[in-house]
Amino acid sequence: MTRTALVTGVSRRRGIGFAIARRLLDDGHRVFAQSWSPYDATEPWGADPAGVEGVLAALGHSDGRLGHASVDLADPAAPAALVRGAVEVHGRLDTLVVNHARSQDATLADLDAAVLDAVWAVNVRASLLLVQAFAEQFTGTGGRVVLFTSGAHRGPMPGEIPYAATKATLAAITPTLADALADRDITVNCVNPGPTDTGWATPDLDAYVARHMPRGRWNTADEAAAVVALLLSADAASITGQVVDAEGGFRRSSP
Repeated sequence: MTRTALVTGVSRRRGIGFAIARRLLDDGHRVFAQSWSPYDATEPWGADPAGVEGVLAALGHSDGRLGHASVDLADPAAPAALVRGAVEVHGRLDTLVVNHARSQDATLADLDAAVLDAVWAVNVRASLLLVQAFAEQFTGTGGRVVLFTSGAHRGPMPGEIPYAATKATLAAITPTLADALADRDITVNCVNPGPTDTGWATPDLDAYVARHMPRGRWNTADEAAAVVALLLSADAASITGQVVDAEGGFRRSSP
C-alpha cells in the first residue's frame, strides 16, 4: 500500500523527522513535511546550516511525492491549517507521524507558567489537534497515527521537567486515542526512540551513553525511522494503543 503521510519536525538533516521522511520516500510513499527552523535557531543545536531548502534537497525527490510547509505549531490554528495544506497538495492523508517537539531544560525550581505553557502548546496541544484534524479528513481503511515520546515513562528526567511532562502525556494518551479511532480503522501508536543523538549531545552525555547502551553507542535517527516504517506496514495492522520502547537496551540502573 502506497501511503500519503504528514510528518512533522522535518527541519534538520540530522533529525529523526528527516530520517522518517527519507525512509518513507525511499519506500515509495508520498510525504508532506512540516518544519519550523526559527525554533531550531534558538537552540544549542541550531538550524540546519543548509537551511530548509538544503533539507528538502537532501531528501532527493522532485517527482511530486514531497510537499512541505514551514509552520509554527505554537499557533493554535496551525495544526488544522497544516493538515488542510497537506490534503491540498496530495489529495488525501492516510498517515500522520507526529515527530515535532519543543525541548526545554528546567528543574522543578526553574519552572514558571510561561515555560510550561509554551512547551505544552507545541508538544501536547498541537499533537492532539493534529490527530483531530487528520481524523476529520480521513476516509478509507488502514489509517495510521504515530506519536513520539521520550523515556519519561520509563525513568526520571529531573532536569527536563516541562519536556518530560509533555512527552509522558503523549505516551499516556495513546491508548485513549487508539480507542477513539479504532472504529475508523485508524491505529494509534507511540514510539520512544531511546537515546538518539541528533546533534545536541555533550561529551559527558557521550560517555554516559557508552556506559549505559549495550552497543556502546547512541541509537540512530534511521533506526527510529525503521520503527515507524514497521508500524505503517500491513503487518502492523493489529498493533494499536501501544508505546514501542525502541531503546536498544538502555540500562538506566547501571553505574
